[in-house]
Amino acid sequence: MPTPSPSALPIRRLTLRDHTACADLSQDRGWPREEHKWAFLLTAGTGYGIDDPDGGLVAACVVTEYGPQDRPDLGAIGMVLVAERHARRGVGRRLMRHIVSTMGTTPLTLHATPNGRPLYEELGFKVTGRAEMLRGPFMSEETDPAIATRAATADDLTTLLRLDEEVFGADRTHIITRLPAFADQLRVAEENGRIIGYAAAWPNMDTHVVGPLIARDTPTAKALITSLAAHTDRPLRTDIDVRHEELLAWAKERGLASQGFNAVMTYGIAELPGDWSRRFAPLTVAAG
Repeated sequence: MPTPSPSALPIRRLTLRDHTACADLSQDRGWPREEHKWAFLLTAGTGYGIDDPDGGLVAACVVTEYGPQDRPDLGAIGMVLVAERHARRGVGRRLMRHIVSTMGTTPLTLHATPNGRPLYEELGFKVTGRAEMLRGPFMSEETDPAIATRAATADDLTTLLRLDEEVFGADRTHIITRLPAFADQLRVAEENGRIIGYAAAWPNMDTHVVGPLIARDTPTAKALITSLAAHTDRPLRTDIDVRHEELLAWAKERGLASQGFNAVMTYGIAELPGDWSRRFAPLTVAAG
């Protein structure tokens, strides 16, 4: 019997059991496998995929919702992938249309690569910002940062949730409470006993990804990155909002090199909620 066209195959919800197949799909497209990240996203968000009758997945993506469960404030779309053997056949467009339809009136956001941007624009997404990916070994400064940092504790969680919602613009409790298990480091910045920022570093292949990075100001963001780098021997990777020009210049001086840009796009809202001036880097571009 002939193999059914991908356009006729059903779209289904993915579960944690699919994370290996999702990693295989990443590898098929030349991306890192990122099994640790896939498992996190499929647990914290909702995966959508199309099964290949010959085995594996034709396509996959994940939507992470924020705010009330019955009426989310925002949905972040990420990890949109189509197997190479099924590329350029409208599969990605069909999957994205399904997601937009399923999400209804919920505002959406995503980080688009240059290759993916035309499809998202066709579907009605608008470019509202840019993020620059940096990667490399971090070279510490000779002087210690003036802002104190320390490892986060369980007692900090309530404060972190409150700060995160204020800056991000939506409740991310289901994400932030998973950070201690997902990340290798979770650190806070303090001033006079008050938390003024926090950041995590989580393992991704041979790097540690810095994200989320939320800070009162640029010096606080620098102190958090420096403190995370001091506790790892891996290269760092992060995606910084291009409006934070001072932090980007500083990070490049410290050894992190530009790896390219992604367009931050939204659907159903003119711009992202929250306070961009204190939101320096997302947890991951796949989840906002």
